[in-house]
Amino acid sequence: MNFQLDFLKDKIEIFEAENIKDLEKRINEQIVHNQAILLGVHSVTHQMHVTEEGRRFYSAVVHFKAK
Repeated sequence: MNFQLDFLKDKIEIFEAENIKDLEKRINEQIVHNQAILLGVHSVTHQMHVTEEGRRFYSAVVHFKAK
């Protein structure tokens, strides 16, 4: 019987929130989870959008890579 493990090498996750603190909290929680599977942050890109009503909307894309 052959037992083979496949490891994640890259993972991209998208986060959204209505304020920057919630966005940061969500990203930090996921960083901790991904460290458990030996993935570290490779890059982060983020954007802010203002709706017609003047509300701000934040999003971020985090690229995790194997250490």
